Amino acid sequence: MTSATQAVQPSPERIFNTLNAYQETAALKAAIELDVFTAIGERDETTMAIARRCGASERGVRILCDYLVVIGYLTKEGQRYRVAPDAAMFLDKRSPACIASAIQFLGSPMLTDNFKDLAAAVRKGGTTADQGTTAHEHPIWVEFAKAMAPMMRMPAEQIAGLVDARAGNTWKVLDIAAGHGTFGITLAKHNPKAEIVALDWAAVLEVAKANAQSAGVANRYKTLAGSAFDVEFGTGYDIVLLTNILHHFDVATCEKLLCKVNTALKPGGRAVTLEFVPNEDRVTPPTAAKFSLMMLGSTPLGDAYTFSELEKMFRNSGFASSSLHPIPPSPHQVVISVK
Repeated sequence: MTSATQAVQPSPERIFNTLNAYQETAALKAAIELDVFTAIGERDETTMAIARRCGASERGVRILCDYLVVIGYLTKEGQRYRVAPDAAMFLDKRSPACIASAIQFLGSPMLTDNFKDLAAAVRKGGTTADQGTTAHEHPIWVEFAKAMAPMMRMPAEQIAGLVDARAGNTWKVLDIAAGHGTFGITLAKHNPKAEIVALDWAAVLEVAKANAQSAGVANRYKTLAGSAFDVEFGTGYDIVLLTNILHHFDVATCEKLLCKVNTALKPGGRAVTLEFVPNEDRVTPPTAAKFSLMMLGSTPLGDAYTFSELEKMFRNSGFASSSLHPIPPSPHQVVISVK
């Protein structure tokens, strides 16, 4: 057998690894809960030192840390572990960019239970859990608000740059499905003339209001409680933020919301949309393309929309133009649509 033939020899290894991939999630979750990355970052680098610091057994720490080396979150030199660069930035709790809290939302049974019978969701064409995460006042969105703000800080800063918040123009901003409030709060921090109106479920808005208070913008931060499809927005907005909301709904429902947004905006006003936007082939780039499966499992009719699909939605809803803006290293992209 030639080396070329050997190179393409089918192997069950990838199948085995995919069937066991839940263990990668469990290992990362355990490491976050035990604060392993912070411990190693503070030079507790041996199994004995990590075990002592984290209140765990040496055997357990050795097996967990070796596994984390294999999947790339740690490195190992002799008997000492080091934190890989991305884990040091995003999982060491001393880092200002730490996003470890995201596990509380992304690992919540309220989300992951939707994937226990994905075949049933495929047969149905949507979640098997009634309305899934789009249900009225679903408690998962309180978890989202509490857990996901750190992950959204970088995209929020990039959006502030795209809309030139520092120019200091007088703005009235509507933040739809505000969640933790990070996007509106960031605009308010950069622009002292920005007034923010945050819309979400009442329990979620309590988290956003607390974050606005901590950020020092509470005096310019108002709230509207309820469904974006039912609450009256008012008019005269310069900017409407639509961050990670459109993917939860089918095209017709999105256009219904976007027509409301168009009416709420001033002439020349902008809708700023943050989304996972796959390419037209719908299989690249990987993170954005895979997000459709998340919507299949957790919503009745949600999807990850291509830019051409989003542009058509906005055009059908009365917008004059839309432009697409990558914001690396985030897997999201921003669509800015002008009334």
